[in-house]
Order: sequence, then C-alpha cells, then structure tokens
Amino acid sequence: MASFSCSISSHFTPKLVCLNKFQPTYLPSPKFRVNARFQSIKNEATNSINASTTTPELELDIPDEDLLGIDNLHRFIQLNLGSWQFDAKGKLLHEVTTKLSAGSYGEDELISLIQTLYIKQPLSGTSFSGYEEKPEWAEYKIKESNMFTVDKYQQIGFFPNERAFALRYQTAGMLETVLRQGVLGEDDTGEESPRNLKLPSSRPSIVCENCLYSINKDMRARAFHIMDPRGVLEMLLIFLEERDGVVDAPPSLADSEDDMNRLSPFLGQWKGHSVTKRSGVYGATMSEHDTSASLEIDSNGQLVQDITSTTRGSDIVTNVRWTGAICDNMITFDKGFQFTLLPGGMYMGCPSDIAKSVAEFKSFHLEFCWLESSDKRQRLVRTFDIEGLAVSSTYFFETKM
Repeated sequence: MASFSCSISSHFTPKLVCLNKFQPTYLPSPKFRVNARFQSIKNEATNSINASTTTPELELDIPDEDLLGIDNLHRFIQLNLGSWQFDAKGKLLHEVTTKLSAGSYGEDELISLIQTLYIKQPLSGTSFSGYEEKPEWAEYKIKESNMFTVDKYQQIGFFPNERAFALRYQTAGMLETVLRQGVLGEDDTGEESPRNLKLPSSRPSIVCENCLYSINKDMRARAFHIMDPRGVLEMLLIFLEERDGVVDAPPSLADSEDDMNRLSPFLGQWKGHSVTKRSGVYGATMSEHDTSASLEIDSNGQLVQDITSTTRGSDIVTNVRWTGAICDNMITFDKGFQFTLLPGGMYMGCPSDIAKSVAEFKSFHLEFCWLESSDKRQRLVRTFDIEGLAVSSTYFFETKM
C-alpha cells in the first residue's frame, strides 16, 4: 500500500508528511458466516517463519457473541494487510516516505496481525562523482494485534461494512520513531527534544487513531490525535494510503490554502445517517440515527453549527447548536470544542481542554472528518468517559444538500 502522510501538531508542533508503500505479506479473502458451524479459513497463509498450514472444517462450540468477535477480528486484520501524518493549525512541516508490510498468522480466535513499518532515511547530502546515493530504510516492528489487544488495550471501534475503525494507544512510540527516523535519520542522537523537531510527549494522556476508507478507491486516511499529559492537543498526524500503489501529495494539500478555502467545502446543509457501536471486538450496535448538520456564517461573521439527530424507529429528536470563530485554520466553538481544518478536505476535532471536561465529570469526544468529494463526506467520532476509556464510536455518512 502506498501512502502520503502529513503530521500536524498543536500550536507549537511541527507538521509531518509521509509517503507510504504498503506491501502485504498475506492477503486472504475469507467469507464468514456467523452460525454454529464455523469453517476455518482455508487460504494458505505465510506467517513470520514462512510456515504454511491448511485447516479442515471444525465443529466448534462457540457462543454467537464470540463468533461475532472472531468475525470482526478477521475482517479488521483483512482490512489492515497496509500508513500517513499533519500540525494543530494545519501547517505542513516535513515529508517522510514509508513502507508498511503487514501479514497475519494463526487461525480463528488465535489469529494475529503483524506489521513492520519501514521509514526512508533522509539523504546525507554528500555526493560523489559517478556515485548515486541509495536510500536507506529504518525498520520499526509494530506490536501485534490480536483478539486480546484490540479488545482490552486498543478498545477497537469497528464498522466492517463501512471499513472504518478507531483504536486507542498507550504510547506514541511508533509516531515518534517515524518523526525521528524520517526527518533526522542518522543525525538522530536520541535526545529528548531534537532541534527543529517536535516529538510527542513520552507519556501522552491519549493517543487515538480514527481510520476512514475511500468510497471510490482502495485508499484510506488514518488520523491520530495526540493529547499531552495535561489533556491539551499536542499533535495531529494524518496518513494517506493506497494499497499496492503510489500516493503523491494531492494538490489540495498545498499550504497556500487560506482559512476560507479550507472552510468553504464544509459550509452548507448535510444529511445522512449514523451508527454508534460499543468499544471492543464484539462491537454491539447501541443506536442508529438519521442526521442533519449545517455549518453557516451568520450576519455577524460568526460560524453557527446545528446538528439534529433522530433516533431510528422513534420520535426522539436531539438538536445541538454551537457558535464559534475561525482563526489560522482553527475553529473554536463556545462549547469548548475546536476543529483544525486540514488540507485535502479534512478536519480533526477535539475538546479545547480535556482536563476541564474530566474535572467537571463530563465525557468527551474526538472527531475526524474526510470530505472526499464535494458532496459526500464521512465522519468518525470516538467518545471517551471521564477516565479516558473509549466507550463508543460513531460512524457518519452524509451527503450535501
């Protein structure tokens, strides 16, 4: 999978862009049915030690809920056999090229996703006549994902049909490595604060990934919120990836876009639907809604956002109105929430101060929106409780009226 990635940080953080090529090690195409007889995948799988096995049909006494969890895990791993990055005010800082190799081993509830990220090192800048410097790649092995980790640690929010997912991380180790190796390369001495490079906190309060897949292409956008130990937005990172291809930086990612150019695509009336699921590999659906959202500029120059949702199968209607102002590609609403407008028809939202929400015993949410075309957009909202645990995820698909 090839990808373009940009990184965005808070007011003081640099921005990173990564170009990624994804190389799948094992790419099965299983078909799952949730019933009493669960047939194991019969695809030959190459695992980390190149062992190949074929499993016969088994009669398993597995509860329906467990079957659903196993099915979701397999579909999540299938989706990931393939990376991107930006700064808090949406300013491009660096370009980094990466390759992601992903594979799986094991079967049924014991299947695991293994991923290795290769980060292209910057050229030394020293040249010799008749000698062309070849790029070097740093290798970073990402911790494997399995039934236990995605459910307990990463608290996955997964929408198989929409190919959208949200994950929680305990550290920003992978993202820090991408920044260090991709920007500094061999010049990285391991110091805590390298010159001209902003790194994530060693103990961030929250690292959240929201991933949305393209409606029209085998392409995806992964967005990372990184909150510092105080609960304040520290860094945003976006990865744009295309499987088995090369992703060039879209023209729309140019920094020349001013506030209004980034805002304009989101103005107007949007209608669609949403699905909310509990966190965890079993991902029970909590609710579904018909939604209507509008973002307008009033006569006083203020931004006004109205969101109305109607619970399907009932007459329960909820309406939320926010007013705010825009400055330096950031919309700040009066309810203590902010949007960072990014190039390429994206924005990322988060509370202005998570610590304040927690102190007031309020839940909070992080949001990623991708407007892939002028009239269609997807949003993924991750809701956290006052202890910072992800309790649910909500997927929105909306069309512009």
